[in-house]
Amino acid sequence: MQQTTLIVLLGIVGTAVLGLLLSWVDRLVTARIQWRKGPPIYQPLADIVKLMGKETLVSDRASTGLFLLAPVFGFIGVSVASVILWSAAVNPAASFVGDLIVVVYFLTFPSLVLIMGASASGSPYGAIGAGREMKLVIGYELPFILALVPAIALGHSQTTVGSFRLSDIVQAQQQHGALAGSLAGFLGLVCAMAVVQAKLGMVPFDQPEAETELTGGVILEYSGPPLAMIRLMRAMLLFVLPFFVITVFWGGVQLSGWGWVTTPLKFVALLVVTVLMRNTNPRLRIEQALKFFWFIVTPIAVVASVLTVYRLGVL
Repeated sequence: MQQTTLIVLLGIVGTAVLGLLLSWVDRLVTARIQWRKGPPIYQPLADIVKLMGKETLVSDRASTGLFLLAPVFGFIGVSVASVILWSAAVNPAASFVGDLIVVVYFLTFPSLVLIMGASASGSPYGAIGAGREMKLVIGYELPFILALVPAIALGHSQTTVGSFRLSDIVQAQQQHGALAGSLAGFLGLVCAMAVVQAKLGMVPFDQPEAETELTGGVILEYSGPPLAMIRLMRAMLLFVLPFFVITVFWGGVQLSGWGWVTTPLKFVALLVVTVLMRNTNPRLRIEQALKFFWFIVTPIAVVASVLTVYRLGVL
């Protein structure tokens, strides 16, 4: 019971705190790249607290219930994914068959709720943003699933080869080395990082929000606590998505021995890649983003899958 409580606290409160911290690092590095001073360390939390005290405004054209519930569903989805990942790291015995699939499912919630909320907002800019978000999801979900094939196929339990259980995937990497050390695993990691950038809604894949074009797009009509929940959800994603990538491709999160040193370094490395992609690329047009995922990322993920099948001796 105590361990379950600890995992839930880590999955919600711990992830929120670490997500806000990573959000501050992202903003600080971005500011320094642009020769600005950057915000203080408490600024992301201050923004959330300030929004919680603001009034919630809802357009007369909006479907109020759906519009206000969308951020709640998004927060719940990220929290559930985080709890499962923490559970696999803290207590591998608690990992269950198919938890990888469940995490992937709940990681789609943030995009789906933005589509749902923007569609219910009654704003034409929100509707355009929802359409763009939907196109992005269609573009990146297939390569994201294909990128996981090397981890699924090369993970193993005591009785089977291939596993959808996160603990089995981590255990296989502990025995044979990080999956990213193989060619198939490295290609899968590259594809996953491209998808992570899109799931975070960061440049060059911020078309649904696009402040200079849609003045906020999917979040334009949100204010007060609902907007605070969306920002908190995105901050948590900034921690949960690298957590997922490290678990699947980079040996897992280690909470003992040298893991207390190597695990934070892994998070920093992935965050650096994300921040560099954000600050060194222009925003793509939505059709360019789809072409990138369909004709570049997807073929690379297919190659990773074929290499994995060949390694297993099926071909």
